[in-house]
Amino acid sequence: MSKRKSSSVSDKPHKRAKPVEEEDENVDDSEQEDPLLSRQMLRAGEVVSDAGIVESITLKNFMCHSLLGPFTFGPNVNFIVGNNGSGKSAVLTALIVSLGGNAQATNRGSSLKGFVKEGESSADVSITLRNKGKDAYKPEVYGPSIMLDLRITREGLRTYKLRSKSGKVVSTKKEELLYILDNFNIQVNNPVSVLTQEMSKYFLHSKGEGDKYKFFMKATQLEQMREDFIYIKTTKMATEDKASQHSESLKDTKRKYLEKEDRYKTLASLDDMRTKLEQLQKQMAWALVIEMEKELEPMTDKLRSDRRSTEKFDEKVEEWKNKVEGAEKKYKQIQEQLEGITQQVQELQPKCAELKTEAQRRNTLLKSSEVTVHRCKANLRDLEKDKVQLSSRINDLNLSISQTSGSENQARKEHMQHIQTELDQLRHHISTLGQQIDQYQHACHRAKEEQGKMRREQEVFQKSIEANSRNLQTMESSRSNRLRRFGEHMPPLLNAINEAHKRGQFKHRPRGPLGYLISLKDPEHALAIEVCLKGQLHAFTCDNHEDEKVLLGIMARVFSTGRRPAIITSHFLQHVHDTRKRAVNHPEYPSVLQALEIEDPVVANCLIDQRGIESILLIKNRTEARRVMQARNPPQNCNQAFSKEGDQIFNNRSYTAEQTRSNYLSGDVEEEIRHLQREIENQKGQANRFQQQMKKLDDDIKQNEGLQRRAHIEQKTTKDKATKLQLELTDLQNVEEPQSEDLKPLEEDLQEIVSKISSKRAEYEEARTQMADLKASYEKAEREYNQHKEKINTIAEEADSIKDELSKIDQEVMKCKHHKKHYDEKRSAHLRNIQNMEGTVESKEQELQASISKAQEICPERLELRRTARSLDSEINRLKVKITTQQEQQGDREEVVRQYREALESYNNLAQQMKNLNSFIKSLDIVMNQRIQVYSEFRRFLSARCKYYFDSMLAQRGYTGSMTFDHKKETLSISVQPGQGSKADLSDMRSLSGGERSFSTVCFVLSLWAITETPFRCLDEFDVYMDMVNRRISMDMMLKVAASQRHRQFIFLTPQSMSSLPVSKIIQILRLKDPDRSNSNQRNQDEDQ
Repeated sequence: MSKRKSSSVSDKPHKRAKPVEEEDENVDDSEQEDPLLSRQMLRAGEVVSDAGIVESITLKNFMCHSLLGPFTFGPNVNFIVGNNGSGKSAVLTALIVSLGGNAQATNRGSSLKGFVKEGESSADVSITLRNKGKDAYKPEVYGPSIMLDLRITREGLRTYKLRSKSGKVVSTKKEELLYILDNFNIQVNNPVSVLTQEMSKYFLHSKGEGDKYKFFMKATQLEQMREDFIYIKTTKMATEDKASQHSESLKDTKRKYLEKEDRYKTLASLDDMRTKLEQLQKQMAWALVIEMEKELEPMTDKLRSDRRSTEKFDEKVEEWKNKVEGAEKKYKQIQEQLEGITQQVQELQPKCAELKTEAQRRNTLLKSSEVTVHRCKANLRDLEKDKVQLSSRINDLNLSISQTSGSENQARKEHMQHIQTELDQLRHHISTLGQQIDQYQHACHRAKEEQGKMRREQEVFQKSIEANSRNLQTMESSRSNRLRRFGEHMPPLLNAINEAHKRGQFKHRPRGPLGYLISLKDPEHALAIEVCLKGQLHAFTCDNHEDEKVLLGIMARVFSTGRRPAIITSHFLQHVHDTRKRAVNHPEYPSVLQALEIEDPVVANCLIDQRGIESILLIKNRTEARRVMQARNPPQNCNQAFSKEGDQIFNNRSYTAEQTRSNYLSGDVEEEIRHLQREIENQKGQANRFQQQMKKLDDDIKQNEGLQRRAHIEQKTTKDKATKLQLELTDLQNVEEPQSEDLKPLEEDLQEIVSKISSKRAEYEEARTQMADLKASYEKAEREYNQHKEKINTIAEEADSIKDELSKIDQEVMKCKHHKKHYDEKRSAHLRNIQNMEGTVESKEQELQASISKAQEICPERLELRRTARSLDSEINRLKVKITTQQEQQGDREEVVRQYREALESYNNLAQQMKNLNSFIKSLDIVMNQRIQVYSEFRRFLSARCKYYFDSMLAQRGYTGSMTFDHKKETLSISVQPGQGSKADLSDMRSLSGGERSFSTVCFVLSLWAITETPFRCLDEFDVYMDMVNRRISMDMMLKVAASQRHRQFIFLTPQSMSSLPVSKIIQILRLKDPDRSNSNQRNQDEDQ
């Protein structure tokens, strides 16, 4: 609110009024006129405005006017009269803009550049404000008037010039203008101070109760107070944040202050530090001597101890030397014994062979004799059967000799002999045919076996040709892509793996095929490494089982048929395993790991884990490989070796490789292709020869089978013929009646058989005797052989035990030699160590003497200390740094003191500021709480005063009304009823006529005037909606108010002529000329007093 207080609003009225109540209280007093206003009208010429009123205004190129003014205003009531377009609103707009208002407040444009006349580059406004009295602003600078010049450019820029009464430019800053406006309490944005037509329509003529409440708050500046409170609260929060920041800054300032304080304190202790440094240096000198003595003492003790222990090393060396000699002597004795046994075995071996040969010969003779015995026994058995049959036949013939004649018997006998001769020939032919059939069957069987063998060989051969053809195709395709050597499916498989890895299906991309990811340092090792790694050349490796499942799915799609590569799952590492402890390290031959170049550690680790390639040697010559691996002491950590031909050699056995050439790791592809082509051509030629042989065998089988069939047929025919002849012979024998003379041959045959039996029996007995002799001779030879063999085996078993003992003795010799070598080395190292230690001790003793001499120079008297030289050195260095720092600062001692005092003062000031800031925030809380309470009381007081003056204004015309404030809902309800007192019922302003509503609005504005403080008030076309009666009443009321407030200036803008106004020296009328439609720049001004 204003600094000035009006006596008219502060004095109580003389009439008795109703008590003022809360927001919803109504004040009614329409029966009496306000005597205060009457008295003020009578004293109209007594008071004159002295500060803040507008003395004159001039417009140039403003809005649509080239020049308006200068207009000179009276100190109290001023009417600006003119028709529409004459420039009334332009004067009011210029007043608002020049006194700091924005363009929107004028309701005449959205920006300042719109106020510049069309075709002009700028607009100028000049206003003169009165600057007298006790509220004058810098009267010694500006004088009795302040001249304000405003220029608005076409670009919308606004510049000010503030001049004194003499025209001197005092300032061009807007801040100075704001200070002036605040000093005079000029409020151009306050609708009570300057009420434009649009603002009147929005606030006063609005039917909304909220709009009237906003008008009340804005007019009384309560809204500004509320916004100030909100701003203060925001500022308080920012201040609290700043206090928090200053708290951190205070800690930093305190730290700096303590540092300065330490520096300040060190000034006084510099001499003490120097004295202490000298003492520490003396202590340091003898501390070094003591530490050197302590260091030398264990070295001397150890030297004496090592000298004493030299004898132990000599004894150990001598002990193991004797053991080596004893073991070697024993080894030589056992070796000589073994050589003697070996010589005995070698001497017995020829005789054993002779005995074995003799036993085998006698066994052959025995078996031949057994065959003879069995044959003789069979012949004797046959002769006995013939004797029995012949005797029976003779008896039968003797019985039937009387029944047959001699001629018939002779004829039958001849016929029977002929049949018997023919039958013997047929039987011989049958036997011959049987032998032929057996020969044909055997030939067919042998040919078929040969054919089956050749067929199996041909199948193997054909598979070899197909494999070589596939290898040839793979080799030819691998000219451009080496990956195809591992199979036609490998390129699409790797492409699928890469695509899956890009899509994020693998945690780690699988590696493979492993053979594709390795290379050889020496091409001659290709076959050996290929045989060594075998199926692992095609294998893949995965980091985890999830990746393995994804890879199996990809392989299932790519390898629809055929064998899939193996998958090895092992955690991937970024470094190769450390194999130094378990790897073979031969000076001449590399291991498989050393012979390979492997860039990926994952591949190297996989081959190390799966195949142990660090412990497999590669030796090109197979004989040399056997010598190295199967010697008495094979290489350490080596379990097998491979030759360049692919042979695998262990410590106790070896295997020959089936593969003869490298298919995957060879470097020269063209040579491999040429080799495969030659091999395939040779195999095809050999296959053709197989076909020819197979065809020849088929022909032989067919020929032999044909001959066999013909022989079978002929044999069957011959057997049938022989059977018929046998039947005929049997019939002739049955009807034969032998004569007496026929018995003689039979008897002779019988006698011959008997003699044969005797001869055969003698032969059988002789054969049996010979067989028994041969059996006894064989058993004797076999017994001698077995005895001789047993003797050799006994000697050999004895030699085996001697070999085992010799091996143990050999190990014992090696062990003794190893221990002797160990103790020799330890004794040599011990002696070297003693020699080095003697030199070290001598050097240390010299250093000790030098250190003692130096210490005596520094401090003649020996000091016994407990502190170490290290702690003393650390303290000396720290003290030197302090002294050096102090000495550097010692030249400017006053600067150190000054910095300390400044830091102390800065710390105290900041601490006091923090204290004051916290106290201010606390006080601000208290003050704000009090002011908010006062604000509420002040708002209630202003509401009550507004109600009182509103009732007073209505009562001048005999109206009654009420004002109801609701500060919580922020509404203002006004009810007016034309009539007499309580006889008339109150009604809303919307039910009034236009003139009555305008009169009520004027009463509302006048009541706000009565409770607000501004140096001048402007109303634009306030009476446009009133009839003549209400206009006269309203005008009388405003003139009475103006007469009662002579210290304020009133400016009314109206299109009316105002000819009915009374003549008064406080009223001044400015008539504007009607607008010149011919764009004339001339203007006439009439002044009516």
